[in-house]
Amino acid sequence: MGNAAYPDIAFESAARVADRTVAATRVASIPWYIWCLAAAVTFDALGGYWDISWHISIGRDTFWTPAHMAVYLAGTLAGIASGYTILATTYSASDEARESSVSVWGFRGPLGCFIAAWGGIAMLTSAPFDNWWHAAYGLDVKIVSLPHSILAFGEGMITLGAMLLVCAHLNRASGAYRDKLDRLLLYIGGIEVFGAALFILESTPMEFMHSSSFYLAVAKAFPIVLLSISLVSSSRWPATTMAAIYTALFLAALWIFPLFPAAPKLGPVYQNVTGMVPLWFPVLLIVPAFALDLLRQRMGARWGGWQSAINAGVVFMAAFIAAQWPFANFLLSPAARNRIFGTIYFGYSDPANLLYDPYTFARLDPTRAALVQGLLMAVFVSIIFCSIGIALGNWMRKVQR
Repeated sequence: MGNAAYPDIAFESAARVADRTVAATRVASIPWYIWCLAAAVTFDALGGYWDISWHISIGRDTFWTPAHMAVYLAGTLAGIASGYTILATTYSASDEARESSVSVWGFRGPLGCFIAAWGGIAMLTSAPFDNWWHAAYGLDVKIVSLPHSILAFGEGMITLGAMLLVCAHLNRASGAYRDKLDRLLLYIGGIEVFGAALFILESTPMEFMHSSSFYLAVAKAFPIVLLSISLVSSSRWPATTMAAIYTALFLAALWIFPLFPAAPKLGPVYQNVTGMVPLWFPVLLIVPAFALDLLRQRMGARWGGWQSAINAGVVFMAAFIAAQWPFANFLLSPAARNRIFGTIYFGYSDPANLLYDPYTFARLDPTRAALVQGLLMAVFVSIIFCSIGIALGNWMRKVQR
């Protein structure tokens, strides 16, 4: 009735509502440079997987392979996003922009952008170094070569920078904008878990899954990311979400890569490779990640202290061994020799099924006592890395700049 009596007031109210709606939408929009860093992290992970597959499928390696281009694009995107943000903040007249930044060598910008910028420089520097390395020493026999270590350092810096940038915005945000940033943080965390799995690939083939070195590698690779982001995120299932993203991406690559034709261009060739060779089935990280989320919910307000680190380290490794150990038996069985589980794929230079049986466990621990001692060491290392993850997460919760 009021609106009919006072049409001008009704019209004004509708306009104000529309203005508030537009303003709210603008407030809830994530800045482009954050998306750009998230894209850099994504291209880097994709390029890393693609590059390893290229090495074991085709072998011939040049500076200009598509996989290398994806990695270089990641470094370039990180440089553009970080460089623009630092320069824009340095020369901005906005007090808010300057108050939400740190100063480095006279420049101002978010801490995450400075870290990501250094990561981009390290990545782009490693590219010509890696090319020279191949020219001098031939193809890589290991993933962790010196140029690849520099590359991995740069990749880690970009991911850490992206996480800190999102955390700085998230810790100052509320409402819908905070929810969006929270989901983006979990996505970046999932990509980082994916990258960590690539970095320990040489220690995690299926024939190592009954050896303590396999569990020791997992204890070093995953807890820091899972625990640190779990402390920042408001999600009920942060660790499970990140592990699910890693699992989904690894499975997608396992099933999609073989659809693209490929042929070896170097010898010796032991396998009849006709398509891109994917990497192996993802480890069952989602089980200990789910256990960590349950532990977090059970501990409630006590989550985040030194007791959390001990409990998390033990729970993480116990849940992972309980799930992965019997699953390894299945992976080596004839039932897993299909495209779904991917135990039929071997690199062109792998003499599997010709000079050795790939469906048996390697005896890396000489005795049962050595195996038990190694598994206990994996639990101890898991506690240490969970402690680091919790300390990092407690700091990330306070990052404002």
